[in-house]
Amino acid sequence: MYRLALVVIARDEAAHIQRLLLSLRPWVDEMLVLDTGSLDDTPALAAAAGARVEHFAWCDDFAAARNAALALAAADWHVVLDADEWLISGGEALAALRQQRPDFVGTIALLDQFTDTTSGGGEQQALSRLSRILPGPVRYAGRVHEQPQHRLPLRPLELRIGHDGYLPAQLQRKRGRNQALLRLELARRPDDAYLWYQTGKDASVYEDYAEAEACFARAAGLSEQIPAWWTDLVARRLFGLKRLKQHEAGIHFAEGQLQICTESPDFFFALGDLLLDYAADQPAQAELLLPTIEDAWRRCLALGERPEQSGAVAGRGSFSAAHNLALLLEGTGRAPEAQVLRQAHGLG
Repeated sequence: MYRLALVVIARDEAAHIQRLLLSLRPWVDEMLVLDTGSLDDTPALAAAAGARVEHFAWCDDFAAARNAALALAAADWHVVLDADEWLISGGEALAALRQQRPDFVGTIALLDQFTDTTSGGGEQQALSRLSRILPGPVRYAGRVHEQPQHRLPLRPLELRIGHDGYLPAQLQRKRGRNQALLRLELARRPDDAYLWYQTGKDASVYEDYAEAEACFARAAGLSEQIPAWWTDLVARRLFGLKRLKQHEAGIHFAEGQLQICTESPDFFFALGDLLLDYAADQPAQAELLLPTIEDAWRRCLALGERPEQSGAVAGRGSFSAAHNLALLLEGTGRAPEAQVLRQAHGLG
């Protein structure tokens, strides 16, 4: 039988740490929390929830902290989660790892909750698949947005993990932390497209769209191949260009992505949103733009939800696209068609 440990690094997470630990406690053999300098009750609350608490002097390096925690846990399998995450479902899949040789890396489905400021929506969810179930010897590299280093096969596990670190209250508490670390890492690796993407993503989360655009443009220029995160970059960049009112730049960029992102509802949703904003700003162009906008949202619905795609936002292949399309249909004198569409997607 193989030993299974939850491994967490945390600092000032008193509001969330027990939610994580209590959700995992029935399914793992040990819970290790490495505290990196809390000024609140995080260590005491973690211990009360059944975790072994150790301490680490923060050194502006997430990989160093994670690796120290992994060394202390020293289990056959490590479940690496953050304090603002929790197990939604799939505990049985975790427990089953006790009977499985640790010769692969397991991926989990992470459901990010966030407020969609880019398209005027409320709270939404995006799904990503991340490597969080690691064999004992695997370690991390990277000061920030650290990644496990291995050559093992990946295996998707039926684990759903919630994450609310992108909600406004959490974001304000962490404002500037990742940006500073990303800049330090970029000074060392200025040609790393992934780092530029993450720096742009961090800027866009805080609605600094000019900075985000500069970073996304740099990432796009450095990417020689199409990485897994590409469609997420494209959608975020299009939303940012809309907010900057750089519609023509957005259209030019989107034209080059049509073949690459042909299976991405998030791309077509962002494209429709960009063009609608352009039409609102340029009424003389609206008649020419509306058919393309309609086509974009119809393409979203034809593609449907694609949760396996990195950064896919729930609804952009279903109810959100249907809502936008229905408004367009109503605005162009096709109310009966809009009503049928609303009913088909449960929009009333």
